[in-house]
Amino acid sequence: MNMRKDQPMRNFVAVLGAMGLLLAAGCQTTSEDKPRAQPTQAQVVKVDQDGVQRITIVAGSYFFKPGHIVVKVNVPVELVASRESGMTPHDLVIQAQDAGIVVQQDLATEPRKIAFTPRKVGKYAMYCSKKPPLMASHRERGMEGMLEVVP
Repeated sequence: MNMRKDQPMRNFVAVLGAMGLLLAAGCQTTSEDKPRAQPTQAQVVKVDQDGVQRITIVAGSYFFKPGHIVVKVNVPVELVASRESGMTPHDLVIQAQDAGIVVQQDLATEPRKIAFTPRKVGKYAMYCSKKPPLMASHRERGMEGMLEVVP
């Protein structure tokens, strides 16, 4: 039997490499492993003296704060929206054309005013539509909230 002296070391390196690959494969996430949105308490927006409902909303790492906003129907709304500092782009989308709400606004660290008047009672998704190449969209990763319009 002609075994080389370095053969045990080669076997050790091969086993160690295989273990590293298995560990790396087990640590990968899929869209199935998306972060779960934490239940948030509804933020009921008060009507200002000028008759406008104003609220500030901040987008961050796969969340909106507040994540659940309650406004009154047929009363003007002004969202003051921004995103946390960092490189990740975010936007705010609310598509409820039948309720008079059509929002698609890229967000920056500088707040932006978004105005609309909700015309129909209901619950409407607000979300970030950004999607990096080859990855789950921000919405798929839990960046979704709710705009609730009440009587």
